[in-house]
Amino acid sequence: MRVEILDDEIPVAAVMAEIRSGPDGAICTFEGIVRNHTRERETLFLDYEAYRDMALTQMEGLVAEAIARFAIRDAALLHRLGRLQVGETSVLVVVASAHRAQAFEACRWLIDTLKKQVPIWKKETFADGAVWAAGEPFPESVALDNEQRQHGLPG
Repeated sequence: MRVEILDDEIPVAAVMAEIRSGPDGAICTFEGIVRNHTRERETLFLDYEAYRDMALTQMEGLVAEAIARFAIRDAALLHRLGRLQVGETSVLVVVASAHRAQAFEACRWLIDTLKKQVPIWKKETFADGAVWAAGEPFPESVALDNEQRQHGLPG
């Protein structure tokens, strides 16, 4: 398990190489990247803040829960704080598992749950102003329903 809150660049390649192991048949990765727009507004940069100790404790709990809940071998969850420019990585989730279904489910659950529960806040600065943003859940219109998940069917 690797859980970190960083003030500098997230070492994506190093984390992926570190988590890979012989028993794994799947490595699933989510890399959150600062995009150049939000809802048709030009994004200049993002600022992330956190209640660091609480956020780190909650992130550790999420990874432990994901390992137990989805029967994955290991996971890494890293989030960056401070000012991030367009194109920079803000969050990284890496899940290692014997099978792809568990890796995908755990990876998606980790990022969705982190955004909903962990005390990390994002201020978006646009060309025309700034706002503190709430985490957005996965859009229901493209989410798999429970029956599709159980049968491994596409949405």
